[in-house]
Amino acid sequence: MRNEMMHRPVIKEELLDFMRTQQKKLPGELGLLEEEAHEAGVPVIPHETALFLKFFLGQMKPENILEIGAAIGFSSSLMATSISEVGHVTTIDRFDVMIEKAKKNYERLGLTDKVTLLEGQAAEILPTLIGPYDFIFMDSAKSKYIEFLPECLRLLRKGGVLMVDDIFQGGTILLPDEEIPRGKRAIHRKLNEFLRVVMNHPGLTSSILPLGDGVIMITKEADDVSLAEVQ
Repeated sequence: MRNEMMHRPVIKEELLDFMRTQQKKLPGELGLLEEEAHEAGVPVIPHETALFLKFFLGQMKPENILEIGAAIGFSSSLMATSISEVGHVTTIDRFDVMIEKAKKNYERLGLTDKVTLLEGQAAEILPTLIGPYDFIFMDSAKSKYIEFLPECLRLLRKGGVLMVDDIFQGGTILLPDEEIPRGKRAIHRKLNEFLRVVMNHPGLTSSILPLGDGVIMITKEADDVSLAEVQ
């Protein structure tokens, strides 16, 4: 369960500690869930990313949200409590253990009507969805980001935002292949391909933020965005 990248900060450790200990805590049961996850080493988004996500959604005011990678349901719960009463979050996960924990957490937080959990492989579920979604949060297998991107862009409305987590790989993303452990090279290559595509696509606007292990915010600027436009 331990996410090693969470323990390899890409900014100064004293600044990271400041962001994680001095910023306002999340309220109520959601805050308790966050604390419990961190104490148990469960890989949920770090505090600085959680606060940014809450702040951003408060400004954007999306009504239809899609998440790829529910885990224990923390980030989807955070999003569900950060949007209006008519807003809804749909999330996807394939791991039985995580699905069971997520369902219990939705019940604990009183969010069973605000969150729909789809069980199974995202590659199989995404093509069945209709959308459009105002906001998509992708925090799943990093090697799958480039594979899921076409469906994310299809489902995202024009002007909508795709937020993708953990793009720095503990600060190793810029290293040459030969300096990456063999077992991690496929992830390294595919994540670099993903970044190249979204940062250079004429129909997308992106911004990288040094939160946690790196976040990229992507806005869809046109109704139809074809990945063939980037060589």
